[in-house]
Amino acid sequence: MSGRTLPPACPERTCVGCRQRAAKSDLLRVVMNGDACVPDHRGTLPGRGAYLHPALACLDLAVRRRAFGRAFRGPAVAPDTAEVRRFVEQQAAP
Repeated sequence: MSGRTLPPACPERTCVGCRQRAAKSDLLRVVMNGDACVPDHRGTLPGRGAYLHPALACLDLAVRRRAFGRAFRGPAVAPDTAEVRRFVEQQAAP
């Protein structure tokens, strides 16, 4: 061994709202449940996931850009994001 140690690899994901790369642990995973998006803060729900910063600005950008429909490869209809919005608002409140 040369004595140099490398920092442990940290998986990165891209936020569907602002399109910035961040550590997977800093982002909120969102999955489809029927016709609605639901937050998956533990990362254990089945299905394709989309990652989002837990901030209202990123959520609003994702909704405006219709990013969830593309990320989930679903129909052109925008999914309901009310439950994700409630979760993000609760995280922002002290």
